[in-house]
Amino acid sequence: MEIYVDGASAGDPGLSGIGIVLIADGIYKQISKPIGIMSNHEAEFIAIKTGIEQALTYHPTLLRIYSDSKIVVQSIEKRHAKNPIFKPHLDIILQLLDTNDLFFVQWIPSASNKKADDLARQAIQKQKNILK
Repeated sequence: MEIYVDGASAGDPGLSGIGIVLIADGIYKQISKPIGIMSNHEAEFIAIKTGIEQALTYHPTLLRIYSDSKIVVQSIEKRHAKNPIFKPHLDIILQLLDTNDLFFVQWIPSASNKKADDLARQAIQKQKNILK
């Protein structure tokens, strides 16, 4: 299963949202979820965590995770986050990944992650509309 994820914030910190696209044989699922006020980096961690949680409901044997956040991808690869705010998210991500047989995490340029970015920005807009 392929998982494209993105987190976005309107301000840093600011209203934030996550966007996720799950793709596999016969599956194409889009998720746009408001997540409140936080930093862009924290939103990125939450996007990956939520994407993996959603993907695991389909019981895939292989996960391919794509993110345009270098800090998140590097944290997963090193299995370490320096920032204490990110560490609890990373710990959960690693626990989830360890339950799966095989996974790959890859950084991709923002231009290759457009749909997940659009979904994350839609989630921010939903929150702004509610606050009006």
